[in-house]
Amino acid sequence: MSGVVGVRFVRAGKIHYCDPGDAELEVNNFVVVETTHGLELGTVVISPDQVIMSKVRGDELPPVVRQATAEDIEGRDRLKEKAQDVMVRCREMVREMKLELKPVDAYFTLDSSRLIVSYTAEERVDHRSLQGKLRQEYGSKVDLREVGPRDQTKLMGGIGRCGRSLCCSTWLTEFSPISMKMAKEQDLPLSPPGLAGVCGRLRCCLRYEYEQYRELKRTLPKIGARVTTAHGDAVVVVGHPLKQTITVRLETGSWVEVSMEELETASA
Repeated sequence: MSGVVGVRFVRAGKIHYCDPGDAELEVNNFVVVETTHGLELGTVVISPDQVIMSKVRGDELPPVVRQATAEDIEGRDRLKEKAQDVMVRCREMVREMKLELKPVDAYFTLDSSRLIVSYTAEERVDHRSLQGKLRQEYGSKVDLREVGPRDQTKLMGGIGRCGRSLCCSTWLTEFSPISMKMAKEQDLPLSPPGLAGVCGRLRCCLRYEYEQYRELKRTLPKIGARVTTAHGDAVVVVGHPLKQTITVRLETGSWVEVSMEELETASA
């Protein structure tokens, strides 16, 4: 394999490894790639000298047809506007047909050969009538794809509890499993509504500091453990991983916060 580039077709989307052929490409170059869906316009995010070959899967990679021209970019922008019209029309069709689904996104391939519409649904829906009507109206092959709550939010975007744009729609390319255990490890209130993101599922950011909290907690004595401090013997009541301190209850009944350094000195 003489050369490989990493290409992203949508913001915060998955990186696809492609064969650049004879083209000399750099990061941020726009390229037209022949994918299984048709011609698509993407951005080079990994140049040939940056590719980690162990991450490249498959012998036959999608070929880069050409470096994108100004006409290609203008065509992509026109198709984005057309896709917005498709969304409006698609919602009208759904209401007319009384289908129990919600369209959330639409886009055309660069050659307009295919229209991909993403939707959500509570139950399995027979959407063949909608698919046929869209194909007849727009003259493109139509794919209807069901997506889950996380993917829906990634497509639509929004603002998180932190006041910033959602991670999934700006830079997070893949979803990792999230569990209540991660919240518990970080001593967060175990209230599902408080831990939920815009998608209604547990927030992706619960994973970000999970391993660090686990590592920091390993250095602290367990709740209920008996320790010796400069103030006398005590029982551990609360651990503070980030500060590397513990709150203890002395034999006198009073509580005091001590650092791990103080504890180690007292125990030596």
